[in-house]
Amino acid sequence: MQGLEICKNYYLEYGREMLKNFPEAEERAAVGLVGEGSECLGFDDELSRDHDFEPGFCIWLTAEDERKFGFKLSRAYASLPKEYMGLKRQNFSPMGGDRHGVLVIGDFYEKLLGAPHAPDSVGGWLHTPEHCLATASDGEVWADPLGKFSEVREILLAGYPEDIRRKKLAARAAVMAQAGQYNFARCISRGERGAAQLAVFEFVKNAAHTVYLLNRRYAPYDKWLFRGMRDLPVLSALEEPLSFLLETGNSPAEAQGKAEMIEDIASLITAEYRAQGLSKATCINFSTHANSITDGIADANIRNLHLMDGAL
Repeated sequence: MQGLEICKNYYLEYGREMLKNFPEAEERAAVGLVGEGSECLGFDDELSRDHDFEPGFCIWLTAEDERKFGFKLSRAYASLPKEYMGLKRQNFSPMGGDRHGVLVIGDFYEKLLGAPHAPDSVGGWLHTPEHCLATASDGEVWADPLGKFSEVREILLAGYPEDIRRKKLAARAAVMAQAGQYNFARCISRGERGAAQLAVFEFVKNAAHTVYLLNRRYAPYDKWLFRGMRDLPVLSALEEPLSFLLETGNSPAEAQGKAEMIEDIASLITAEYRAQGLSKATCINFSTHANSITDGIADANIRNLHLMDGAL
């Protein structure tokens, strides 16, 4: 059984009964498991249990509610069983935990997004790291009678506004053109194998992020980038060739194979651009597609930003 299900069962068995002792909290608190940790993504395995892994859940309160009954609720949470299904809970401070326990809604989102709410500006959407958006919208919410926590979450789960998605796709296409379709071959020609591999890294990372964008998903933190790709409905098969590009060397024979694979990947990605109506270009040159995707951005202020703005 994976961590998210263990934590949900722990809440259903012990947490829900605990909340009944706090009628006001029961009517207003959101409960679930969202945030940092592989269990929130559903990617946890036996190796995940060597650190920061426990049966636990989050109770999200408004700042006002936290002042009213947050301390008592935290103490009640701390008194829940210390072991469940063979897993031990970590030492918990009654003043509040970090990943689990009683949390303030605004503080939870501000820690991950830099603001107590979903991005509400072009800059906010473009420059909040994608893995932070993924972390703030992963996991599950099991109860939210007040709806305040889910109000932000629903905005995040809707994905990027379309103009922002286009801008980020165009920016990543521009980087793929520069790194994979231009710099890699030139570095190989000069015998700069290390620099060539850096170019491959830039190409692969931007291609992986592009796959998430084409699936209207936020890319998770790097260590889960490839694991998450396998579950995506669109272009999940690119996980294998992208991994291959990173895992192989840059001898003349290997470099030739990698250059061909980059073009094969470009062919698949640009075909998906066209399938989604994002680009009118018919070639596999990422630079041309970057401009075509940008042309489709409705908001002139976003359209006129630097081509690579949004790639980070």
